[in-house]
Amino acid sequence: MDPDTEIESIFRHENGEEEKKKWTRPPSSYGSMKSDSDHTMEDVEEGKEEGVAVTFHPPLPVVQPDVLINDGTRMQMIRPDSPETYYTMNTQHTKQAGGLVIDTRSSDLGDVPENDLEDADEPLLADSPEPPMPIEPEETTSENSQPGTLHPEQDLPHIFKSIQNVLTSLPCIDLLTFKTWFYQCERDLSQKQAMEGDLLDFVDMILEKLGQDRSLSHTIQTLKSIGKIEEADTLRIMCKRALVRFQLQQELSRKYKYIHEGVVQAGKQNLFESIYVEPQISTCGYGGVDPSHEFRPRPPTHLKVPSPHTFVGLNDLLRLQKEDGQPARTVVTTGFAGMGMSVSKAKFCLNWAEMRANKDLQFVFKLSFRNFWTLRQNESHIAKTMSIMDVLEYYYPECKDMKYLEDEDCKFVIVMDSLDCYREPLDWLNAPVINDNVTKATPGVLLVNIVRGTVLRGARVWILGRRTAISQIPTQFIDVFTEIQGFSDTMKDEYLTKRYEDAALAAKIVAHYKLLPSLVILTRQPFVCWMVATMFKRSFKYRGYGENPPRLTPFYINVLVVQMNRRLEFYYGKTENELKWSPEDKNVATKIGKMAFKMLEKDISVFCEEDVKEYGVSVKEVTLLSGLCTELPSSDVKRFCFIHFSMQEFMAAVYVFTMFREESKNVLESMLLPRTMFFASKDQTRSVAGVVQSALTRTLSSPLGHYDMFLRFLCGLLAPDCHDQQLAGFLFRYHMPKVGGLDETQRLLQQAIKTAEVKNRDRVGNLKECLREMTQTDE
Repeated sequence: MDPDTEIESIFRHENGEEEKKKWTRPPSSYGSMKSDSDHTMEDVEEGKEEGVAVTFHPPLPVVQPDVLINDGTRMQMIRPDSPETYYTMNTQHTKQAGGLVIDTRSSDLGDVPENDLEDADEPLLADSPEPPMPIEPEETTSENSQPGTLHPEQDLPHIFKSIQNVLTSLPCIDLLTFKTWFYQCERDLSQKQAMEGDLLDFVDMILEKLGQDRSLSHTIQTLKSIGKIEEADTLRIMCKRALVRFQLQQELSRKYKYIHEGVVQAGKQNLFESIYVEPQISTCGYGGVDPSHEFRPRPPTHLKVPSPHTFVGLNDLLRLQKEDGQPARTVVTTGFAGMGMSVSKAKFCLNWAEMRANKDLQFVFKLSFRNFWTLRQNESHIAKTMSIMDVLEYYYPECKDMKYLEDEDCKFVIVMDSLDCYREPLDWLNAPVINDNVTKATPGVLLVNIVRGTVLRGARVWILGRRTAISQIPTQFIDVFTEIQGFSDTMKDEYLTKRYEDAALAAKIVAHYKLLPSLVILTRQPFVCWMVATMFKRSFKYRGYGENPPRLTPFYINVLVVQMNRRLEFYYGKTENELKWSPEDKNVATKIGKMAFKMLEKDISVFCEEDVKEYGVSVKEVTLLSGLCTELPSSDVKRFCFIHFSMQEFMAAVYVFTMFREESKNVLESMLLPRTMFFASKDQTRSVAGVVQSALTRTLSSPLGHYDMFLRFLCGLLAPDCHDQQLAGFLFRYHMPKVGGLDETQRLLQQAIKTAEVKNRDRVGNLKECLREMTQTDE
């Protein structure tokens, strides 16, 4: 028997159907076809049970028509042993004990002993084990499990087969031209890599080396470059869903990969992932105000706090269910200024763009209320109304002719943040109903119908905004209400530690901020955590810093200034160079402080709209735009409070100090000081001491915690760096005379400390803090 006939008898099945399966191409490493290795092993076990010798059939690759093969054995002897391409797998060939090794790449079998070949009782073993099964994504057990499953038209097998089918239709000379153009425009690809192997190898290789998005877009562009316009359009249509997803992912990734904190400076941005810590998000909305206080066991008005079992992960917000168990369509997330709504929105979009979560969402469109307000203000769009598809195409040109957004299997999300930026009320009851995606209407009507669910019916809508703005949406349009609660104590430390490569500096900052209980409470807000990290990093550069505890007043001044500047920037369109407080802005801050002071006198922490109007300031300015107050949940009358009770105490101190410095008035005694005394240092000294003496009298004659923090903030505002530097150009004009008479005020506080050590020992610690707030100068 000649060698060819012998090999053919070894590797050929008697069953014709089995023979046909044997010569088909084994699966690609990308899962476009299923491996047959499982069946091979099953055949082996069956053979053992029946006592029949079983032959192991090594997987052999399919030979393309233009490749020469042996007609007798139908084997291509020079192909790799593994069906995988050179770029996806290296197989280690090992000789198994007791088996005969046949090198199928050799044309000469003369070295094989004849008696071994003729021994029919001994099974023949190939020189390599079965290739490992292709790596398949883990099967999700339910629709709501993470990270989700891609739509079939956006998954790798579809892209693989689409590219393969289009390139297969090209003649050989055009395919060679395509490969030449392709590798010349890809620096990560060499000529050898592009030319070796068959077409399946080429498609397999570019998908692995370049990724799906780059491979697909580059294939389309190269087809156009060589004049194959029809083929390029065919591939674009076949992979339309995938292309739109890739473009959306690239845009979101480019936008949110870096985070810009504070004043944006070139080269100063941080990688989002390097500093992000996910805040706590609860499905119970109690207002998000922390009731903790340095002195009081609780604020004057009791505030509820959600329990830990109500917390939900950011990536799972759009997987929540309604009370009846149906998937939620409209999810609302709220929180007051500084709690991290913008950062949470960015993280959700970035996770989707980088395929970390919610892969089953085919598209994520960011259409903020600010976008609709811009359209409304744009004269070119006021005269003509727009449909929701027009709006999508206006902001996302790649979404043109996306008719499958109406399909039942099209699962996508509309992210609508900044509800408070739409400056006009929406007519939720009387707005005309729109039942399709092509009817034109004004931006306000479109917004109402998106929330109603009559347009973009298949979309899941995520709305973010401050609570005062969110409260205008009728509850019947909201499926799930969530609220950002901020950082836990562990998250605060993680955030402050994660920001710095210098572990020693991070440890110093964490230990330093914990010296102030009120600052520890306030850092529950991610914005304040960022402020602590920024200020302390700068301060620790100076020699000797950190020997004394930090002062509290500078942090609260920064919160006031930043929130008022955000009000000008976000709601009034001011640029960074225009963030100067007008007399109206100063008046708003002063009147908010006056309201805080009157509430402190009455020992209350919650106010209503009528209370705001009493002080001659807009309800919207105080409760929404200022960022200093928030709305509390209520079934009847709207109720509001400051973002923390200590912020109310601080604003009360700001009012008292402002009235003294601007109008020479001691509001604690309700007496007007003559204006001629303002420039007389001796009389001004008595005035400063008089204000502090009045505050001391109120504090020591009231229960612990009523005025104690107010007194500390008032003393802190007397420090020159606070009122003459931090507040200069904002609440006070530049080059105003500094407040004098601090020496006498210092002696007054020292005497109060000595007296308290005898009569009010529980007040000694706070009085010492008041003195330190006024005199410490190491920051």
